[in-house]
Amino acid sequence: MIELKEISKEYGATKALSDVNLTIEEGKIFGFLGHNGAGKSTIIKSLVSIVDPTSGEIVVDQQKLTQHRLQIKEKIGYVPDTPDLFLQLTAAEYWDLMAAAFTLSDSQKEQRLKKYTELFDMEEHQDETIGSFSHGMRQKTMIIGALLSNPAIWILDEPIQGLDPQAAYDLKQMMRTHADEGNTVIFSTHDLATAQQLCDELAILKQGELIYNGTVTELLNQSPNESLESIYLKMAGRNSDSEAEEDDG
Repeated sequence: MIELKEISKEYGATKALSDVNLTIEEGKIFGFLGHNGAGKSTIIKSLVSIVDPTSGEIVVDQQKLTQHRLQIKEKIGYVPDTPDLFLQLTAAEYWDLMAAAFTLSDSQKEQRLKKYTELFDMEEHQDETIGSFSHGMRQKTMIIGALLSNPAIWILDEPIQGLDPQAAYDLKQMMRTHADEGNTVIFSTHDLATAQQLCDELAILKQGELIYNGTVTELLNQSPNESLESIYLKMAGRNSDSEAEEDDG
């Protein structure tokens, strides 16, 4: 179980997160929704120790992140929101780096690489540099690297973006299976259809504040005659034209 307790993050005068409280249970796919700048990536980067919250506390399996950072990081597979990393390395060199970071044996690395490179059609591209890849191939490279250690917690920032339809389908199937096996999957997305399809629970952020936490079904039940898109935009989108006119007056 992952707990976010009163998490805030400030960048100078800008408040990226404001007193966010969340509990993410094992065995679920948990999604973050929100416009650009809403705070989704800041939460994810806080969970994987790329940034430190200005205040508040993150607890993973009853361990405080600030006190057990290394042990918690060993449980996490992370895919960043941009795959433009380690561009000078070949895919195989990047995967070797990830295997070494998580102290995998040669047999573990080879077995898992065979599985994932075949699944994502990357067998023939292992000796090519990441910088020469398309966006989608870079994304596949990062996903394979994140999953090599067989982590219990998957944290994926916009993981579907740029993937071809087959790779997107396969990743979504893997996310569902991983959660059904009692593990945790956390991901951010702008795609409402993907959120509706995958999420057991979701959080909607707006300007750094948590404005909804619950299931998609519960959200739809709040306005039975409206689509998820309509409900979401009313909650997280900009003001309607009529509201803007009233504000101007």
